[in-house]
Amino acid sequence: MSKSPGAQSAATQTPPNQPFVMDLKKIREDARKHMSDGPVTQSYGADRETVLKLLNDALATEIVCTLRYKRHHFMAKGINSEAVAAEFAEHAAEEQEHADRIAERIVQLGGAPDFAPDGLKTRSHSEYKEGDNLTDMIKENLVAERIAIDTYREIVRYLGEKDVTTRRMFEDILAVEEEHADDMADLLEGRE
Repeated sequence: MSKSPGAQSAATQTPPNQPFVMDLKKIREDARKHMSDGPVTQSYGADRETVLKLLNDALATEIVCTLRYKRHHFMAKGINSEAVAAEFAEHAAEEQEHADRIAERIVQLGGAPDFAPDGLKTRSHSEYKEGDNLTDMIKENLVAERIAIDTYREIVRYLGEKDVTTRRMFEDILAVEEEHADDMADLLEGRE
């Protein structure tokens, strides 16, 4: 059964009893007029500069997490260290994937990803803590994951419907960070 062009779907944000109306001619004109803006169209609802700052801060967070997990992977010693080191290596690779996705989104929004090493520490949500032993390393990674979870949830809330693409990216990353925290909590169990 097909709907008539004016029929309203459940997914539409149009108020009740209002027909769905789209000015396709204006959309086409604006698309041609503002081609240099890439994916940032007139309907983009977020403050782009704020989003770019949030993205660059998240990029710093993911880089710091990658570096911390890498160090822990190589420094893991003791009973069951091989399995824990493998977990650290897996998480490092996933954190690097997050950083790459974030950097790509920054460029899509017309910004420049900030990879400058001197600013990573101040922009990162989490800290780079080395840990003295395997248990300390696991704890530091769990703390960092919990920080990422809370900060990314706040970013998701802020973005709401204003930048759905960036919000969905953060939701995807958030789900992986929650898995990482769960993995670290599982590794910590029985060590204390």
